[in-house]
Amino acid sequence: MKRIVVLLSLFFIVGIAAANLGYAEYGDIVMGKKLESLKKAGVKPVMFPHWFHRIRFKCKVCHEDIFILQRGANDISMKKIMDGEACGKCHNGVIAWDALSCDRCHSWDGPVPPYPLPQAVK
Repeated sequence: MKRIVVLLSLFFIVGIAAANLGYAEYGDIVMGKKLESLKKAGVKPVMFPHWFHRIRFKCKVCHEDIFILQRGANDISMKKIMDGEACGKCHNGVIAWDALSCDRCHSWDGPVPPYPLPQAVK
């Protein structure tokens, strides 16, 4: 009986650990708009943990002063981040960790949802 309890516990722990691989919360955003340049740079797409940020900050901290609230509307690049724009407004090594650890953001192994085609200007 003791052996069965130990085995079931082990399976439970392994199951929980496996479920967290490639895991995203509701509202998290996979950023793959620049998929070709990401592949060229040899980095994975970014999975932005929106809910992680949202439980710490009110929406107005980021929207609309930093980010436009529309999928694909924000032109985010590492140059802009390193220049203190976009994510770099907070991820500057003072407010939050700096953007020098690539794998912290470029971590998404799952599918990248398609981005809408740009709307024609009328």
